[in-house]
Amino acid sequence: MSKIVVVEDDPAISEMLVYHLQGLDYDVIHFEDGLSAKDYLIENECDLVLLDIMLPKYNGLDLCRELRQQKPQLPIMLLTSLDSEADRVVGLELGADDYLTKPFSLRECQARIKALLRRSQLPASKDKGEDPTNISFQELEINVDARFVAVDGVKVELTAKEFDLLLYLAQNKKKVFSRNQLLDSIWGYSHEGYEHTINTHINRLRKKLKRSDDKPDFIQTVWAVGYKFLDEE
Repeated sequence: MSKIVVVEDDPAISEMLVYHLQGLDYDVIHFEDGLSAKDYLIENECDLVLLDIMLPKYNGLDLCRELRQQKPQLPIMLLTSLDSEADRVVGLELGADDYLTKPFSLRECQARIKALLRRSQLPASKDKGEDPTNISFQELEINVDARFVAVDGVKVELTAKEFDLLLYLAQNKKKVFSRNQLLDSIWGYSHEGYEHTINTHINRLRKKLKRSDDKPDFIQTVWAVGYKFLDEE
């Protein structure tokens, strides 16, 4: 049974989430403020966090930053309002894996939760690539089984979604993918209006994988199309 922590101070939203997620046989724990949630999450394990941005005592963005520093692989989905685009971008930059904009449908919420849990709990795909357990490209090393990444021999700490995205591009380095294709392949959906998710994850990956010289980024932008992995040629 997957354990989901809901951090939401709106009683109507939190009660709805807890009731329906428990109905799907998830173990659900609810907190109304960020400070109580922080104390619990730092000391205990869970499989997914649904995190409201606007929280009393300790806001969701600060909590997202804290969790990402201490638990890089923990899936985090932000709950945001329609008029908080800047907060959504900041939250993704701090390490959130995905976000839902209020008001949202329960069906969409359930589908997105299942997609995040499925990707985080299964081992990385091995159906592509010459070596399913290790990918080497210039200074970049990817160990699929260990979900380990290094640049110039130095370990790079990636979130679960950052690793999945990097691996997918590296295993398909001759192909160019649109944002919607990447959303569908890595996040399990391709709804319009969620391009921030891809853009921010790509930017985070580029910063983390940056080499010390002027060599090009491992992930390249193909203007008006999307992204691809750096071609050897």
